[in-house]
Amino acid sequence: MRFPPRATRVGAAAALLSAVLVGGTVSASTADAAAASVGSVCYGDLPSQAHDTLRLIDKGGPFPYSQDGVVFQNREGVLPSRSSGYYHEYTVITPGSSTRGARRIVTGEEYREDYYTGDHYVTFGLVDFGC
Repeated sequence: MRFPPRATRVGAAAALLSAVLVGGTVSASTADAAAASVGSVCYGDLPSQAHDTLRLIDKGGPFPYSQDGVVFQNREGVLPSRSSGYYHEYTVITPGSSTRGARRIVTGEEYREDYYTGDHYVTFGLVDFGC
């Protein structure tokens, strides 16, 4: 588990906080889009394999797939907009799958946030380590 816990805010509040911290601006539509596309998920509600992946990230590896740790481009635009290289993705192993499957942890460097997706980037939940 991460100490101190990573960020737990989502949606409009997170968009506003990010804008204030980096000196940018946020529009109502940007905040609404962030709130609609990113929810939250309790750490305890994640599959056990996601816990394993988060521990590996904290340790710096070794990771099971060569793609783990690569830059996540956020092409879908679901996560808050950040500069290229801000996000990195890691595989959450799917038992019984012969491929990497659809589950990932995507990390954000500056604010040390972790996002979980179980549907290959369609939806994300900001991991709340406090519940």
